[in-house]
Amino acid sequence: MQADPASRLKRLLNSSPMRQSLWLSLLFLLVSAISLSVSYYVARHSQEQALQDSLIQDMIGYRATPSATALVRLVQAEMSQTDARRRLISYRHLGGQVVAGNAAITQQQEGFGLVVLGENPTPVHGSFLLLSERVHGGLLTIALSAEPLHELRETFVGVFLFSLLPTVGIALLGGMFLARRSACSLRALDAVLSRLTSGDLGARVQAERMAQADLGRIGSSINRMAEAQEKSTAALKQVSADIAHDLKSPIQRVAVQLEHLRQIEALPPQAQQIADQAVAETSSIVDTFQSLLQIAQLEGGSPRGRFAPVDLRALVSTFVEIYEPVAEEEGRRLNLDLPGDPVTVPGDKALLGQLLANLIENALRHTPPGSDISVSLTAGASPILTVRDFGPGIAKAEQTNVLRRLYRLEQSRTTPGSGLGLSLVQAIAELHEAPLDLSNADPGLRVTLEFGVPGVRVAKPSALSI
Repeated sequence: MQADPASRLKRLLNSSPMRQSLWLSLLFLLVSAISLSVSYYVARHSQEQALQDSLIQDMIGYRATPSATALVRLVQAEMSQTDARRRLISYRHLGGQVVAGNAAITQQQEGFGLVVLGENPTPVHGSFLLLSERVHGGLLTIALSAEPLHELRETFVGVFLFSLLPTVGIALLGGMFLARRSACSLRALDAVLSRLTSGDLGARVQAERMAQADLGRIGSSINRMAEAQEKSTAALKQVSADIAHDLKSPIQRVAVQLEHLRQIEALPPQAQQIADQAVAETSSIVDTFQSLLQIAQLEGGSPRGRFAPVDLRALVSTFVEIYEPVAEEEGRRLNLDLPGDPVTVPGDKALLGQLLANLIENALRHTPPGSDISVSLTAGASPILTVRDFGPGIAKAEQTNVLRRLYRLEQSRTTPGSGLGLSLVQAIAELHEAPLDLSNADPGLRVTLEFGVPGVRVAKPSALSI
């Protein structure tokens, strides 16, 4: 089932590439903002210094006039050529009215000052940079518009809003795109590693589709490791099958010889007992080798050629009826829960019957007398077969180990068996693409098989014990 968009977005935001992209974009924005701020203040200081220098130069020119009358004439001459919105001139007697100028400036002190003018005889508004000095008995004030400073600020604000932010946004989108590609590649690597750890040694990384070259190299290394592991496991399986095949016939011949020995009438009672025990042991060994060979055959997939529609409902009902007398002898009950209609799945009827028999025998063997065993089948697109007992169960840490060949729990070593029952169930389940799940039923063990899940491989134990 695919994740919803919110889950995919959350997973993307939590991915390392996405976090790195966000941090780099934030760092770029912070550094750019600091750099732009420093540039603004440096440029503003230079602009303001240029205005002050211009005021000083103008003031020097006015101070050079020989008298107040000459100064008034000079101011009046420049008034006609000066834009009051850009440059203001005011010359007046101390404490008196304006003698000449294009504005009524009330500045009384010498030095620079930034003021905001209201309505004047000359209707001018705005911020101005002023310089006032006493010249020829009056106060001369020159003001230059501070508009260049405001324009500079607006320019830098425009650069920030329409250049820096879009650049950061584009970089962030690009980072998200690259992070998404990297995240997809990492998820692909994680999926392959999960399949490998669950026993699917055929899983491979498509290294050529990795977003980055280093991820491609990692994918190639994973593929080489998986290929080596697959070859090693296949060789080990082949060795186990070869050993089982080569030793089966000699052991069968030994069993036949022991059977002949046991049939000798003059055999002493003690020797007869030893012969009986030897026959039982060799029979158990032959059964073990037969199970190993059968597992190897199932893993090869050859029985799929015999697949035909199988009515699971009828098959489960038949095997529960077969084992009911055995259960009743030990004071048990086999509880059966079946749907009303037939449940048909493709498979091998004999192998599915063997799977059922192994599960029921395993429950009978490893649970105390008097405890119940439940067998249920649910219909649907994916039929589910469940066998549940009320015994001691299997610890969660051991639930994978019990699927290994010849593996037996400590409490099971005193009971008959070879440790291949669940391994054979695992192999049959994998052949029928029915994921096998072991879980604690509190109390007891619950074994579940879900049929009709195409493309789902059954999780296999990571180690092979012989």
